[in-house]
Amino acid sequence: MAKKIYEHEIDDNFEIYVLIKSADIRLAKNGKKFIAFTFQDRSGQIDGKYWDAKEEDIQQFQAGQVVAVTGKREMYQNNPQLRITKLRLAREGEPSRPELYMERAPLKSEEMVEEVSQILFEITSAPINRIVRHILKKYQREFFEYPAAKRHHHAIVGGLGFHTVSILRMAKTVIQHYPSVNKSLLYGGVILHDIGKTIELSGSMSTEYTLKGNLIGHIVLIDEEITKACLSLNIDEDSEEVILLKHIVLAHHGKQEFGSPVTPHLLEAEIIHHLDNLDASINMIDTALLRTTPGTFSERIFGLENRSFYKPIFAQPSEEGQ
Repeated sequence: MAKKIYEHEIDDNFEIYVLIKSADIRLAKNGKKFIAFTFQDRSGQIDGKYWDAKEEDIQQFQAGQVVAVTGKREMYQNNPQLRITKLRLAREGEPSRPELYMERAPLKSEEMVEEVSQILFEITSAPINRIVRHILKKYQREFFEYPAAKRHHHAIVGGLGFHTVSILRMAKTVIQHYPSVNKSLLYGGVILHDIGKTIELSGSMSTEYTLKGNLIGHIVLIDEEITKACLSLNIDEDSEEVILLKHIVLAHHGKQEFGSPVTPHLLEAEIIHHLDNLDASINMIDTALLRTTPGTFSERIFGLENRSFYKPIFAQPSEEGQ
């Protein structure tokens, strides 16, 4: 079986089949066009630039296409990249189905559906329960299929649902330790906090921001969905429970400079902000360390202030049989 992108060592020359995740047309300093690619297979994503791109190159090498690329895996400014020497579309008889190259969440869709469904029974506030069920039903297919981001955390098929399930699991532990936490607000807020990404993003194949995603964003989009749900279900949008639920989703980025129109002023809002950030951070670090040699530092992680993380040499307890 052919090696995947990150199974090749630094400075390895190779020919490999990959999916074009994105293909952005840019202008070089010499005035000529080039294509800034993000390639993907099931080992991860890597960027590569195709210089002096002709119009026919721009037309055929588009997101969603599988290509055979000859090149070298390199590091540039402590970030992985693929130096392209030759590029062509995959031919008939070659592994050209895009789904062969798409990373997937470790849980199956039906497993995530079941886990979220069980949590719904613990949302005892009738208005919050009805709103959450209404929005989940409306976006269920996308919610358990879409990535949680274009390229940073949980940028995989099913990543949005898996990110949500991960936070729900941590939220259960928080509730066990802190009985003052309102289950309905915490669980309802967790389930809804990122569901606006089903509108913000275009899908899992070649993920881009939609027009609404670019101009409005998932935080405001879910606030609007809660309003629509209240109208459909004849729920008073000005009731305290609905206002608190809206506050949680609006505040979950924590700071206004990070995209939240309000900062957390509710216990459950503060908890969700930190759990969301924790899960995203761990996922980004884990992803980087998977392709890092023990005893060295990872690539720089854009979503974590361009920091790199050290991968220890010593074995983990599970590896030692403890």
